[in-house]
Amino acid sequence: MYDGIVQDLIDEFGRLPGIGPKSAQRIAFHILQTQNFDVSRLAELLTVVREKVRFCEVCGNITEEQRCSICRDPRRDQTLICVVEEPKDVVAIERTRQFRGLYHVLGGAISPIDGIGPDDLSIPQLMRRLSAGDGGEPVREVILATDPNLEGEATAAYLSRLLNAIEIPVSRLASGLPVGGDLEFADEVTLGRAFEGRTRLS
Repeated sequence: MYDGIVQDLIDEFGRLPGIGPKSAQRIAFHILQTQNFDVSRLAELLTVVREKVRFCEVCGNITEEQRCSICRDPRRDQTLICVVEEPKDVVAIERTRQFRGLYHVLGGAISPIDGIGPDDLSIPQLMRRLSAGDGGEPVREVILATDPNLEGEATAAYLSRLLNAIEIPVSRLASGLPVGGDLEFADEVTLGRAFEGRTRLS
């Protein structure tokens, strides 16, 4: 424990996700000890981000405009929608350069333990988006790319039921063994998924 404002700074960094007490302390002391660290620039950026960055009115991704660059891009396949939990998931998928459709960001996953239900996510917006139609081609597939954990699976199962009811084809990202991994280190669930998602070699 440190005195006064230094401890306040450490505590504030410690509130950030993924930053534990030791990391918060390292960041605080880096700022204090680095003479050329531009604190005013950091403060300015944080203020600008708060003022300018918003969520896309269509998909929920982060943007500085009403619509994000992906939703504005006429080259994207309007008939494919990939559903993800967070904006960072959009970035991860875009890095693969394998998907050229649109996205829908839920803003989290269903988690009864944390008091998060379907209405706390952007599921109603997704359903309106799918049923409204914009005069173009109808959506031919919704890809569920929620995290492969308990909450992500529950969210995918819930969405799958909703989408099947309105007869929209639904798929789920494959999961299984990572490239470069060893079988002996894989857990039972991962191995089970790998067997379920196996592909035939011709």
